[in-house]
Amino acid sequence: MAARVPAAELNLYPSSPFAASRFRRQGDAALPAPPLRVAPRTPRRPEEPNRIIRRAAEAQGSTGGAERRRREPLRRGTVSARRSVPDYIPRPSYVGVDTIPDVCLDRQVHDGESIMRMLDACELAARVLQHAGTLVKPDVTTDDIDRAVHQMIIDAGAYPSPLGYGGFPKSVCTSVNECTCHGIPDSRELQDGDIINIDVTVYLNGYHGDTSRTYLCGDVDESTKQLVKVTEECMMRGISACRHGASFKEIGQRISEHASEYGYSIDPFVGHGVGKIFHCEPIIWSTYDYEPGFMVAGQTFTIEPTLSMGSTQCVLWDDGWTAVATDGSLSAQFEHTVLVTRNGVEILTECP
Repeated sequence: MAARVPAAELNLYPSSPFAASRFRRQGDAALPAPPLRVAPRTPRRPEEPNRIIRRAAEAQGSTGGAERRRREPLRRGTVSARRSVPDYIPRPSYVGVDTIPDVCLDRQVHDGESIMRMLDACELAARVLQHAGTLVKPDVTTDDIDRAVHQMIIDAGAYPSPLGYGGFPKSVCTSVNECTCHGIPDSRELQDGDIINIDVTVYLNGYHGDTSRTYLCGDVDESTKQLVKVTEECMMRGISACRHGASFKEIGQRISEHASEYGYSIDPFVGHGVGKIFHCEPIIWSTYDYEPGFMVAGQTFTIEPTLSMGSTQCVLWDDGWTAVATDGSLSAQFEHTVLVTRNGVEILTECP
């Protein structure tokens, strides 16, 4: 689950690393856009948005564009009641508090015991995500996926980290088609040709494991398949930059270079440190804008690039969470939790 701050409070924190320059609520077109996502730290060239959209269109061809225009805009369904968690399962400290916690400034560095606990949490998250992916079929609702994820997590004695985080009402994020991030599971049925990012985080034995993947539903057109493939490649290239002593800027540089080869834009959501705390420093950028400093062995954080076929500007639905591309452009995201080692990096959220 990508880090963020409450939309209602974002204008109070102009320097927040999770603020974006242009973001508005649905129905508030006349209002200034309240920020949600990460603002670039360096100015973009004026011609860059048009160049990106043009190159993406050239790479995908006119047929892909026509297919996307025929797709119905994403519409919300009915959100079911919040699912219960047995009392014996430990909760994170933020559960029961409606405000989103501040991002912890501490950078978590683990010893042998805490690394093992991180492994347990991350392996469970990976297994849950793998199971959720098998459910992605036409006519399945995102609420069906949430139900299955919730049950699998509590059956393992863990807590679904998104549930109750800043008031988030469900146990998993399901972001379909032009939903860039933080989609709330509901009664909408998946359609043939959809893509869906499923973002799973579990809290097990005092540690969070966080991972996501974009899945294809039914018969998906080739241009969309390419977007999903390149997004996963970008994540893996970002991971390949990780090692003790490496600069954090290498992650965003490798992701940006690969995305630009295909003309995709990068949505400015960010990765984050994770462990005992759900969201903490360091902030992991997927663009050339970067978090200063160097990686340290024993550090854990997420790498989670989100690529778009078009503009990165979004509208925020009035649920306070669902971020949807204003131009209807499809987005894809992949995420792993990684551990920096003396010799390189270990992906903790790979299925065993």
